[in-house]
Amino acid sequence: MADSSRSANTVGTQVQDWLAQGARHVWRPYCQMKGAPDPLRVASSRGARLVLDDGRELVDGIASWWTACHGYNHPYIQSSVRAQLERLPHVMLGGLAHEPAYRLATRLAALLPGELDHVFFAESGSVAVEIAMKMALQYWVNRGEPNRRRFVSFLGAYHGDTLATMTLCDPQEGMHALFAGVMPAQHVVALPRSPADESALEALLESERGAIAAIVVEPGVQGAGGMLMHDAELLRKLRRLADRHDLLLIFDEIFTGFGRTGPLFVCRGSGVTPDIITLSKALTGGTLPLSAAVANRRVFEAFWSDDPGAALMHGPTYMGNPLACAAANASLDLFETGTWQADVARIEVGLREGLMPCRELPGVLDVRVRGAIGVVEFARPVDAAALSARFAERGVFIRPMGRVVYLTPAFVITDDELAQLTAAIRSVLASPG
Repeated sequence: MADSSRSANTVGTQVQDWLAQGARHVWRPYCQMKGAPDPLRVASSRGARLVLDDGRELVDGIASWWTACHGYNHPYIQSSVRAQLERLPHVMLGGLAHEPAYRLATRLAALLPGELDHVFFAESGSVAVEIAMKMALQYWVNRGEPNRRRFVSFLGAYHGDTLATMTLCDPQEGMHALFAGVMPAQHVVALPRSPADESALEALLESERGAIAAIVVEPGVQGAGGMLMHDAELLRKLRRLADRHDLLLIFDEIFTGFGRTGPLFVCRGSGVTPDIITLSKALTGGTLPLSAAVANRRVFEAFWSDDPGAALMHGPTYMGNPLACAAANASLDLFETGTWQADVARIEVGLREGLMPCRELPGVLDVRVRGAIGVVEFARPVDAAALSARFAERGVFIRPMGRVVYLTPAFVITDDELAQLTAAIRSVLASPG
């Protein structure tokens, strides 16, 4: 009996100490770990809520970096993944094929506008953007213009943390400043919001004629660079400029894709079709890692050749993973019901009502809302860790970044849960820390 009790106590201690033990080995993201507070211990999740191991529940305001659009633990996605797990958890796509990936590619091609018909799968958003860059570069090589090696992207942009994608990001963005000069620099310029900026961009494209491969933009909202918003007319300008200068146009819809701003994709809502689009984040409903770079027929046909050397020589090990594709197909089933559109409209109203009073608070530069995105922007960077801790005391999980406190909740969030999020923001920002 004593041995059993001692054994049970040992197991209990091991379970209790998993964070302390693992903290010596886990390298956390976006965190100066020396002196950082412990992360919150999450035991389970459901809907728009995180359940901590001490029993507390937090309303999640950012849906795990806006991936869990249908909410956590959606039973339909769970059952689809479970069934796929029984049949075929994984098989490589090199020389082999499986139904979930091929069916998903067909469905994505049908949902995307124009001739965006050719889907290349990967596992993360950054890798999808790198693949899009690689497609654009080799497109010109295959067409006999190998000197087109540069890209145009925009101030305020964020396209990922891998080496090539960092070159597309705003060079003043603090996370990547240490890597300046490591990779060839791109042309990172102001979005053509004004006639002067449009003229400057036009002049750049003209002066660099024959050297630029593509224009890359986050359409509608520049996400992690500060939740900066622009309208469809700006995208139409970029399409006209790309066509005039014979450039490819790449839309990075990793943040905005799958309903976050209102339409299923910004390219559909704006009426502007890119040559390549990247997708990830909400593609699987926040269940499993999956991404895609989808090219139009014009791009794909540059690779379709009798010459083996013209092929795109790229192939992530877990590309098109059957479990992830099963989750994505289930997520698309949920999108096809159309109920999410009313939810996004409802959330937009709740965000406007709940966040606009923050305009009157000291230090607030702007409050803006689009679809299921709500942003309070400050004139100076905020203390993200301190604010997150105060938000948790009020029963919500919100992780500010840079100068913004933002919300990107699950579409299934209730009105009461959304009101709890916005009330917490008003309360915390109105009272000194």
